[in-house]
Amino acid sequence: MLQLKERWVSKKAELMKSLGLANQMLLPKLEKVAISVGAGEGSKDQKLLQNIADTITLIAGQKTVITKAKKSVATFKIRQGMNVGVRVTLRGNQMYNFLEKLISIAVPRIKDFRGFPRSGFDGSGNYNLGLSEQLIFPEVNYDDIVKIHGMNISIVTTARSDKEAFLLLESLGFPFAKKG
Repeated sequence: MLQLKERWVSKKAELMKSLGLANQMLLPKLEKVAISVGAGEGSKDQKLLQNIADTITLIAGQKTVITKAKKSVATFKIRQGMNVGVRVTLRGNQMYNFLEKLISIAVPRIKDFRGFPRSGFDGSGNYNLGLSEQLIFPEVNYDDIVKIHGMNISIVTTARSDKEAFLLLESLGFPFAKKG
């Protein structure tokens, strides 16, 4: 399922021309994809936290890490060292597999999907998006879910600007919302 990587290789020349680059080494590339889930009130429930970790492991195809609070925050009733979420970082072929699955399988299952917002860029060439539920991925079985949760996906690129990152993701077939 490395069609996304093949598409990237075939679009390199076109992307270089649109960015006005002469050297192929200056071409922006995907560096990593980070998936994270905050457990919220579920941080006290170990069964729920383990269920979230298992679900994200299924979706990403790589073992997750349970994150712990760095500081105590009385307002949120969180103590230092408490489990507060789950994260995983994908690189290489696993990153391309996940993005291919996201673009071609999961996103079409979102009801009334009109494209990802163009406002998700951070100014440094990285793109962040949030999904409201994990059930859009085919690996997730509804009966195994304790609680429906969303996830944050950060796509880190070597692009120097948001314009370069946008052109990179668009050439990979990322479904962005129409401008206007």
